[in-house]
Amino acid sequence: MKLIPNIPKTERKRVIIVGGGFAGLKLMRKLSCNDFQIIILDKNNFHQFQPLLYQVATSGLEPSAISFPLRKILQNEKKIHFRIAQLTKINSERKEIETNIGSLTYDYLILSMGAGPNYFGQRNIQNFTYSMKTASDAILIRNTILENFEQALLETNQEKVEGFLNVVLVGGGPTGVELAGALAEMKNYIFPKDYPELDVSKMRIVIYEAASRVLAGMSEQASAKALKYLQKIGVEVHLNSRVLDYDGMNLKISDDSSVSSKMVVWAAGIKANMAQGLEKECFGKGARICVDRYNRVKNSANIFALGDICIMETPRYLDGHPQVAQVAIQQAKLLGENLPKLILGKKIKPFEYRDKGTMATIGRNLAVADLPGLKLSGFIAWVLWSFVHLFTIVGVKNRMSIFLNWTWNYFTYDQSLRLLIKPKIRMLENDA
Repeated sequence: MKLIPNIPKTERKRVIIVGGGFAGLKLMRKLSCNDFQIIILDKNNFHQFQPLLYQVATSGLEPSAISFPLRKILQNEKKIHFRIAQLTKINSERKEIETNIGSLTYDYLILSMGAGPNYFGQRNIQNFTYSMKTASDAILIRNTILENFEQALLETNQEKVEGFLNVVLVGGGPTGVELAGALAEMKNYIFPKDYPELDVSKMRIVIYEAASRVLAGMSEQASAKALKYLQKIGVEVHLNSRVLDYDGMNLKISDDSSVSSKMVVWAAGIKANMAQGLEKECFGKGARICVDRYNRVKNSANIFALGDICIMETPRYLDGHPQVAQVAIQQAKLLGENLPKLILGKKIKPFEYRDKGTMATIGRNLAVADLPGLKLSGFIAWVLWSFVHLFTIVGVKNRMSIFLNWTWNYFTYDQSLRLLIKPKIRMLENDA
């Protein structure tokens, strides 16, 4: 396989980072001041802020507001090379990777490709439901919801109308809860004005959660508050309910019930994104890569894995750390400190996760927060959630854009980005 062109050979140690998410971006910045040649590969040319994807899906924000061009970050970094590429295979013996644009050797390989939806082998659910892991997914959900309402206007069969209006979220984690809350606000404040010919009150927003509570990763107090808030704004929540099958219109549930919906968002689990080449014993629960306390891949001296893609057992986290952004950021920060020491033969530091807390928003003025030694809910938690997410976004312009959009939405009860924009399909004359 040909080499990726225009990447010069140097005497510096070459570090390849696969993935420009939270971990990849943090590590790249930490290593940029050291004497490395850094190559970052990602299938997109931007870093995206995944916690706010649900706001793109519900017309609250534009994709550009939560995305930041990687090349803009790298404008003044001469030792860092970026390529749009997808990793296809790792050859650890030759210290080489293969991608869709060519091959490349490395001194250190960092895997931080994140995770995608886990369908648990259910083919119909994979084919007919929608996931929300990328900006493209969020735009597709936004377009489909708006298209469904337009289609509902053309239907006379009431059952079909309800199928177009209903939205089902499978999974009661942060994605399902936050998306449900945003959709409930649209149902209560926007859709009745946009579609006066439709009886929007018949629209159902339904969450199915296989566990006994929503937000299972948070405290029982936060879960109970979140459930109360969801029910308050009109979201139907079904706990201890597994989805068995879906044919594109009818969803079958484990209690023998069913619901009709053309929009089913799958948020019931994630699975690590992976490439070929690592040995089977390197993988653990959820297809995550087993790493030691230094994020080094099992049976490897120079391959590391960060964030959602890896699983690290510690005395406090026997089943691995939660797959959240803070874990990825903290692991990347430590590895950025350890790699230069490793080259010099100095002692490196093991990873210890510092839990800064977990938050989830359910809607206007409604949120829950589990902080070290403190639990918040309601308006105070919502304000805290807003500020934390606003200042975590990359780029001053993005922060300003989000702040202005949030302010406008809050005071006008209107999300102004309800646009059906689809990519144009170019047709050749011979195809017409």
